[in-house]
Order: sequence, then structure tokens, then C-alpha cells
Amino acid sequence: MMWTAVIVAAVGCYLLKLGGLSVPPWVLERPVVERVADLIPVALLSALVAVQVFTRGHEIVVDARALGLGVAVVLLLLRAPFLVVVFGAALVAAVARLLL
Repeated sequence: MMWTAVIVAAVGCYLLKLGGLSVPPWVLERPVVERVADLIPVALLSALVAVQVFTRGHEIVVDARALGLGVAVVLLLLRAPFLVVVFGAALVAAVARLLL
């Protein structure tokens, strides 16, 4: 049963990739398609961050991770370097987790 799932997933991924390569160029050159294609990675990453920060199992929680995310947003708005954002958010989240 497990190998069936692996094979079905592999074939599905291959067909999805083949479908993407088969799209005619005139479809991809439309301005709406270009704008949507530019925004999809941002939306997916934002959703992943939201799920990882605000959930624990099947529960919605607000804990030290939310504070770390807030610090990261502030540092990004201040145009801090990426490593400063990552380490600052991690440091604040770790300290808040120890104190709370």
C-alpha cells in the first residue's frame, strides 16, 4: 500500500510538471498570469509562516513565536540585514519562551 502511494505521487508530480511545460507561451505572457505567478510564492510562504507560528497541533495559540514574528516584522520594516532579522527574532522568541 505504501509503495502504491509513492508511485501515484511520483506519477502525479511528473504529470503536473509536464502540464506546466506544455502551457503555450502566449498564455504565460499575459499580464494577469505574470502578476499571479509573482504573488503565488509570497502567499504560500505567508501561509506556511502563519500556520507554523499560530498553531500547535489542532489548536490556535499565541505564544513566544508570535512575539518573535512581530520582532522580525519590525526589523524588516527597519530594513535590517536578513541575519539580524533571523537572530533577533529567534533571540526574542527564546527569551520570551523562557520567561513566559
